[in-house]
Amino acid sequence: MARNQNRMALIRKVHGMIDNQDLEKHRHSQDQVGALLGSSKERAIQSVKIGEMDGEWVSVNRVHMKKYVILYCHGGGYSTGSSLYARILTTKLAESTSMDVLCFDYRLAPENPYPAACEDAMKAWDYLMLLGYGARDVIVAGDSAGGNLALSLVHKLKQQKRLLPRGLVLLSPWTDLTSSGKTHETRAEADPVLDAEYLKRMIHNYVGTKEVKDVDLKAPTISPLFGDFSGFPPTYIQAGDNEILLSDSVMLHERMVQANVSVKIDVFKGMWHVFQMSPFKTAYDAMEKNAEFIFDICR
Repeated sequence: MARNQNRMALIRKVHGMIDNQDLEKHRHSQDQVGALLGSSKERAIQSVKIGEMDGEWVSVNRVHMKKYVILYCHGGGYSTGSSLYARILTTKLAESTSMDVLCFDYRLAPENPYPAACEDAMKAWDYLMLLGYGARDVIVAGDSAGGNLALSLVHKLKQQKRLLPRGLVLLSPWTDLTSSGKTHETRAEADPVLDAEYLKRMIHNYVGTKEVKDVDLKAPTISPLFGDFSGFPPTYIQAGDNEILLSDSVMLHERMVQANVSVKIDVFKGMWHVFQMSPFKTAYDAMEKNAEFIFDICR
């Protein structure tokens, strides 16, 4: 227990160094962390242009699976984050699955509020289709706001009556922008990464107005939790039991079960928001579980 408390204190300290209400400084700090912790001799990075949008392929430097591909949506509250910052996770995913991972730099709020990110996610999806992948060849993954975006993408594909991906992998997904979950209060002191004020700022940035009451926060492409999950692909959710967004994951799992979706959730004791980014055993074990899920649905 003492070891975990020390870890959480360290995470709180590191996050405090990154978090900055000056968004440009925040984004720059995240990129520096991604460049440092996302480095690996076992993987290769290839920059790509998707129309005017930047992105990158992350792959392993060995013979690996080409049939399936992972489309990764990075986190950052829709206001920060990038494929460089997400490299900490995309590298682990590529190494654990031996699959190519495509991460894309969707437009960020408040400069580009909703629905810019959703539009860009669809562009990334269409890019993969143009490369010759079928919908069933793609696993869509994401962390935090990226988990929201992954779910929103599938809701949008379903609305357009298009084929859906083979599966979803969600790390601490932010599914409910109404913040209705009880852990927003019960985990407020425990979470070393997120707090209510941060989420409030991100919501204001994303919906493009200070008057949140004028926006339908329950729209499925804003708060995917409130969408129709019938027909959704197999889904795997991971969350930490010390994060304020734990309820977002638990309620999503419940809604998917009600819709007869093949869904599994793992809640990791003593862990925090997107703990998979951390360089210790529990984080690597969690990524191996992601790989096991992906292998199972690709059989």
